[in-house]
Amino acid sequence: MQFPPHEAEAAATLVAACDARATHHALDLGGCETRWREWGEGTPLVLIHGGHGSWMHWIRNIEALALHFRVIVPDLAGFGDSEDFALDAHDPARLSQLVRSLRLGVEHLAPAGPLHLAGFSFGGAVAGLLAPQLPRLQRLALLGCAGHGGRRRDRGPLLDWRAQAGAQRWQALQQNLEAFMLSGPADAMALYVHGQSCERTRFRSKAFSRSPLLLETLQQVDQPVLMVWGDDDVTAVPAEAAQALAQDKPTRDWTLVAGAGHWVQYERPEAINTLLTSWLKAA
Repeated sequence: MQFPPHEAEAAATLVAACDARATHHALDLGGCETRWREWGEGTPLVLIHGGHGSWMHWIRNIEALALHFRVIVPDLAGFGDSEDFALDAHDPARLSQLVRSLRLGVEHLAPAGPLHLAGFSFGGAVAGLLAPQLPRLQRLALLGCAGHGGRRRDRGPLLDWRAQAGAQRWQALQQNLEAFMLSGPADAMALYVHGQSCERTRFRSKAFSRSPLLLETLQQVDQPVLMVWGDDDVTAVPAEAAQALAQDKPTRDWTLVAGAGHWVQYERPEAINTLLTSWLKAA
C-alpha cells in the first residue's frame, strides 16, 4: 500500500523538525566528509545506525535520550548525508576506513571524559569494532546486533527495489521493511525513514553483517555490554547470538523486547529509551 500524502508529509515534517533542533557538524577526518548531528547535554552517547540506514534510524529515540545525555549521531561514510570513500561498494577495505573515520569523529567531538556507545544492526557490529579503540568508553549497547555469525530466521528473499521505479519502488521498499525490519505493518514514518535512507546508501554492508566479525574483537572489550533484540528479530536466534557474544564475561547481559522485530528501537521506543537511560546511568 501507499500511505496518504498527508501521512507521508507529516512524517517528513517530524523528521525535519528533529533535524532543525540538532547542532550539525561536517568533519573531513578519515578520507571523506561525514555529517554528524547532536542534541542535548551531559555524558556523550554516540548512536550508530544500521545498514541501509542513516541518523534517522534513531528518530524515535534521540530526543528522549537527549534529556539525559549529549546524543551524537553520525551518518556513517557512504550513508545518508555523508560523502563516500573512493572505493568500490564491495571493497573489504571499506570497513576499516569506516571505523577509522568514526573514531576520529568521536575523538573530535568528544575529546575528553567518559562516553557511551550504542549501535543498531550493522551499526552494532561497527560499534563493537570501534569500542576497543575508545579507552574512555564506559558502556556499549548493541541493538539487533549484526556480526554474530550465527543462525538467522529469515522470512524469505528480499525484493530488488532498485530495479523498480515509481510506486512499485516504494511498494518493494515497504515489503522489505515489513519482512526484515518490523514485526508488524509499517507506518508512514517507518517507510519514509527506510526509503530515504536506502536511496542514499552507497556502502554495501550485507557481507560484513552476516560474518562473525564481532566474535574476536569483543574479546578486547572489558566494559559492560548490553545486547537487545526484538522477540521477532529475523536476523538472529537471540539466545544463541547472545551466548556467542557474551563470551562468558560477567559484565555482559542481554534481553528480549516483546512486540518488536529487528528495528527494535523504532517499534518499541518507550521500552528502549527507558532501558538505555537506566542502564547507561548505572555506569
